[in-house]
Amino acid sequence: MKKDIFDEQSGTTTDRARSGQTPGSSRSDLSKEEMMKRAKEAGTPGAGHEALNAFEGDWIAEVQCFMDPGAQAEIHRGTASAQWILGGRFLEEEFHGEMMGKPFTGRGIFGFDNTKQKFVSIWLDDMNTGIYTSEGKGDNGNKVITLEGKANCAATGEHDVPMGQVIRVLSHDKHTVELYHDGRKTMQITYTRA
Repeated sequence: MKKDIFDEQSGTTTDRARSGQTPGSSRSDLSKEEMMKRAKEAGTPGAGHEALNAFEGDWIAEVQCFMDPGAQAEIHRGTASAQWILGGRFLEEEFHGEMMGKPFTGRGIFGFDNTKQKFVSIWLDDMNTGIYTSEGKGDNGNKVITLEGKANCAATGEHDVPMGQVIRVLSHDKHTVELYHDGRKTMQITYTRA
């Protein structure tokens, strides 16, 4: 692999090989055909992607926020729409609701990484400038998917806070998403097919 090196004095960029590799060398002894075959297989949607079909469609969302332990949950309503993108490789959800008394829009992308053999997810919304990424495994025939990641908390200023999601498929027309912040359940969203 190459690494671009910028020389501030001359204002030029040069290519240098990383890790002692010469340009064009490969870390694998596989033939080009075998590598292409593996890449094609890894890029083809499979059983992990099929499990995500449960989340495709239009949804009515009930959002329970657990701000303080032991306190009554705040309940908000929202809508979500999820469609396959990029040839059925990723499911994109757009969520509209209310958060802290203001309109809220979020977007998530959910997929299955055939190389890692893990579910992968990103989330971004109009209340944050960071992107939350997570990954994890499915259980019970992928009816329960547990994702873990780390995020920064704008409210407290904490960095790399452990975050988690537990997604449960209850039926063709209902699923839940539980959100955890540093091991404490902070939110549960119940999606019912619209």
